[in-house]
Amino acid sequence: MLPPEPPRLSLGHFPTPLRALDARALSALELPSHLKLWIKHDDLSGFALSGNKVRKLEFLLADAKQRGASAVVTCGGVQSNHCRATAFACAQLGLACTLLLRDDPGPGGAVTHNQGNHFLDQFCGAETRVFSPRDYRALDEHFAEAIRDLEQRGHRAYAIPTGGSNGLGVWGYVRAFDELMQQCEAQDFQPDMLVCASGSGGTQAGLSLAAHVRAPTVKVHAYAVCDSVSYFDRKAREDIGACMAACGHEGRIDPEAVALSTDDDFIGPGYAQGYPELYQTMLLAGRSCGLLLDPVYSGKAFHGMVTQLRAGAFPGVEHVVFMHTGGGFGTLVHGAAMLEALGSHQNNAQNGSL
Repeated sequence: MLPPEPPRLSLGHFPTPLRALDARALSALELPSHLKLWIKHDDLSGFALSGNKVRKLEFLLADAKQRGASAVVTCGGVQSNHCRATAFACAQLGLACTLLLRDDPGPGGAVTHNQGNHFLDQFCGAETRVFSPRDYRALDEHFAEAIRDLEQRGHRAYAIPTGGSNGLGVWGYVRAFDELMQQCEAQDFQPDMLVCASGSGGTQAGLSLAAHVRAPTVKVHAYAVCDSVSYFDRKAREDIGACMAACGHEGRIDPEAVALSTDDDFIGPGYAQGYPELYQTMLLAGRSCGLLLDPVYSGKAFHGMVTQLRAGAFPGVEHVVFMHTGGGFGTLVHGAAMLEALGSHQNNAQNGSL
């Protein structure tokens, strides 16, 4: 049994839609005919506040407000969805916002400053500090400096970790699991498997914890977009333990007893780096299903899922729910690479390969 939910702000538009893909879309994706694939549209949790990060921020910023914070400091890649969502949420709540950003190169090493999410960070008034990947390793020092600067300006600062993934952030996807299960019940089915991307681990941790307590027969399968299976196994369990501790229920649920399933075979060249097969799947999903996936998170998870479902990797699974965690703005910086993939896609189609 889970402890009572901690305080939460209302920032997103929930419940987000749950949509079944039709037979035409499933055929275009070349999936087995017995499968039923559903899309949980957390990409529609808002516009500027779209994606899975909003659910975590509802709990994190409620805690910030309770603690009397007037400013927030958080971090991520230069195209971080979490940082963009935090920036807009802070603007809505009247909080100052400082973002510590790692200068991840775009496709082919392209500079992505002032584009996509980074442009939107600045659009809504967040202070952005961009560091080289090497300098970003001193993240604790950068946090301390940013907090010190804000305090000198008269602010009380609240720090949020990468992706909003900590003991409080986990509650965002415990709540999302409950919302989803109510929608599934209304449509008269129970999912066999939930699929999500895992970048900072909080979404995976929340879904896995909720499934462990509420519906142990539901498998939560995550596709890593960085790091390794062993990393996410450790990180998710740490977050689950911190979730219990933050509510004063440490030890009530053993993190080691929570089933975790992670795949790191579809990361490609690295975090935020696309590759041709990924782009092709994203284009196919856009044209056959009307899905806008991003090459950092949702696209890699969808590509991994479709590839493995085609191969029969999950025997006995019939109802699959894909958690679309958003990221559409990040797609914009991959435009040239996507157009190149689009040209390849068209050539293959003309040659009868697709």
